[in-house]
Amino acid sequence: MARCKLSGVGPMHGNNDTFSHKKTRRTWQPNVQKRSIFVPELGRTVKIRASSRAMKSVNKIGLLAYLRKNGLSLKDVS
Repeated sequence: MARCKLSGVGPMHGNNDTFSHKKTRRTWQPNVQKRSIFVPELGRTVKIRASSRAMKSVNKIGLLAYLRKNGLSLKDVS
């Protein structure tokens, strides 16, 4: 099961609902991607598995700022 290292988002569970209202269980997997991010403060790249929504936030404010905002460290995500 895929889980985002940055935001912690994981699989969600719910029901498929047909036209006749027969319900069957299903799961939604998060859009987790493997990426290498260059961290200018460290002068190197870091490989992480993150959801695409978390990656948009990282691209906007930077990896270290995102980690500080969410109370994480670099060791937690790599």
